[in-house]
Amino acid sequence: MSAATALREPAPVIDQISARNFERLARYIYDYSGIKMPSSKRTMLEGRLRRRLRHTGHATFDAYCDYLFRDDGLEAESIYLIDAVTTNKTDFFREPKHFDFMAERMLPEFHRAGLRRLRAWSAACSTGAEPYTMAMVMQDYLERHGGPDYEILGTDLSTDVLEAAHRGVYANEMIAPVPDDMRRRWVMTAREPKRREVRIHPSLRARLALARLNLMDDAYAVGDPFDMIMCRNVMIYFDKPTQAKVLKRLCDQLKRGGYLYIGHSESITGVELPLVTVANTVFRKI
Repeated sequence: MSAATALREPAPVIDQISARNFERLARYIYDYSGIKMPSSKRTMLEGRLRRRLRHTGHATFDAYCDYLFRDDGLEAESIYLIDAVTTNKTDFFREPKHFDFMAERMLPEFHRAGLRRLRAWSAACSTGAEPYTMAMVMQDYLERHGGPDYEILGTDLSTDVLEAAHRGVYANEMIAPVPDDMRRRWVMTAREPKRREVRIHPSLRARLALARLNLMDDAYAVGDPFDMIMCRNVMIYFDKPTQAKVLKRLCDQLKRGGYLYIGHSESITGVELPLVTVANTVFRKI
């Protein structure tokens, strides 16, 4: 074949999600997870789902969507589909003023009140940076002041990120925000420097219980009420009615006098809740 002939051949067709199938997927994702999937995210959705096409052996998005919606494939595929589309941005000591508030106001207050064991929940824990940061702050206060003891539950919709949180292994650059003294105590470096990764110390990993939980569920099977809940930077993906439902369910799981932390770009405005503002995006149940 000559170079001229090759130039005349059409480029290979890159499969795309049809408008109909995008609407079906977007509706299912919204109903299942509360995550809005506007048409502007169609290309992003295609990119994220190509791995699922390869894994399930479907050559096209049409075939994959027929498998999901016509051939009852959703029962087996739903967890992996949601894993593929969820966003899992996280950092240690993200929005650090929240952790300053914990160390300087919340924990001393609970300590003075005689609380023996604090129960905390990271309600969208992603790969674990948030609950491990909570553990570092709580463990530091416990060791310096003698109490309160604590336990932390981390939940997320994605099974992939929960597995990462369980391993507690992170790239070196992720722990840059961790203060030096905490890094020395609770972050272990790899024996092989080329790996450029660290692992959270087993003593902190043991403090963290992990479970899959969908914030769209009508009720949250999380046990006894909590003294504090962090649910940060996840409600920005929900519409207002969904935000209101999630906030009310979170409040149901919060003890009277307990604290709710949301992301700095989030708000509870317009939602009637038994909460008072005590700091920027920190609320207390009355």
